[in-house]
Amino acid sequence: MPNISHRGELMPASPIRKLVPFAEKAKLRGIKIYHLNIGQPDIETPKQMMDAVKNTNIKVLEYSHSAGFESYRRKLVEYYKKCGISLNHHNIMITTGGSEAILFGMMSCLDAGDEIIIPEPLYANYNGFSTAGNIVIKPITSTIENGFALPAISEFEKLITPKTKAILICNPNNPTGYLYSKEELLQLREIILKYDLFLFADEVYREFVYDGKEHFSVLNMQGMDEHVILMDSISKRYSACGARIGALISRNNKIMETALKFAQARLSPPTLEQVLAEAFLDVPDNYFAEVEKEYVGRRNLCIARLNAMDGVLCPLPGGAFYGIARLPIDDSDKFCQWLLEEFNYNNETVMLAPATGFYSTTGLGKDEVRIAYVLKKEDLNKAMDCLQAALKVYPGKVEKVHGSELGVLN
Repeated sequence: MPNISHRGELMPASPIRKLVPFAEKAKLRGIKIYHLNIGQPDIETPKQMMDAVKNTNIKVLEYSHSAGFESYRRKLVEYYKKCGISLNHHNIMITTGGSEAILFGMMSCLDAGDEIIIPEPLYANYNGFSTAGNIVIKPITSTIENGFALPAISEFEKLITPKTKAILICNPNNPTGYLYSKEELLQLREIILKYDLFLFADEVYREFVYDGKEHFSVLNMQGMDEHVILMDSISKRYSACGARIGALISRNNKIMETALKFAQARLSPPTLEQVLAEAFLDVPDNYFAEVEKEYVGRRNLCIARLNAMDGVLCPLPGGAFYGIARLPIDDSDKFCQWLLEEFNYNNETVMLAPATGFYSTTGLGKDEVRIAYVLKKEDLNKAMDCLQAALKVYPGKVEKVHGSELGVLN
């Protein structure tokens, strides 16, 4: 039998999806599962967008332009203008989900062996796409003690080598929920310009910002037009994850010309989903106000419940709808699988994502999980009941006093 590729061997499994077979088996046993492992909101996709697809009079489902419908890209220019960002439609390419935007951006700017610096915990697919492109992630670790704030710029500088081509951030952050401030981003600007690097920014969660704070886009930093590559998506913004419509955005014409060649190779983004996405202008302005209010309530409930549990620590997220929680456990991969295979509380359990997959540094995240507070408050409460009960009986529980481990209880 021929061997698979070395790249395939190295490709990491998704921490979000790798436990799905265990969840499916649990459901066959009659166990109800609260899915906090994946950022799949239960909020309805706006009716205006769904109706656009239902009411389309398309007779032939044709390819679109490789860069996406020009009409949609022009409407996105108006959307970004409302966000205080000045663009033209040539600065925007429609991609098959935000994931393809990440892939095209990396492939357009980095060669095999080049290095990209990313604060960790990081979105798991950054690991996957860098592996696919033989790109080297140089992780810089943020810590739970300060809420996963941006590490000191001096720490970034220590990692820069002749192979360094870019820095990547996600703001607000997935998986930590941390919102980078304007001041933190301007510090990044200095090092980007000093070393002539690219700055990749994943701003998918731009609308999900809480407590009166404001999101500052890297596209609004002076002198950065040739350096910034933005990744965006409608998946979370309009609760349309299955539509797979994202965008790659840059004012650097050479990057956009290069990315278009990758886009032409995959022909085009999906047509009906672009019809759905283009109808976003019909969604009323109060949509996000209502969604934000709902997520603030979910966040407050979830984080309060977590921090009330013995040995659990979870910083208050400033944006997105995720949090990283430190648990009194020996191994998050084992714990998350155990929740599905061996545990239930009143015939229910909770599915979480082990945080090991959100780090690039081997060994980190062993006592952490990512929690997506994407369910209604009633279900979140029940999920927290399950987690609290599970932590009391988990065989690999670790007693912690002032953050120090005392040992595994058997």
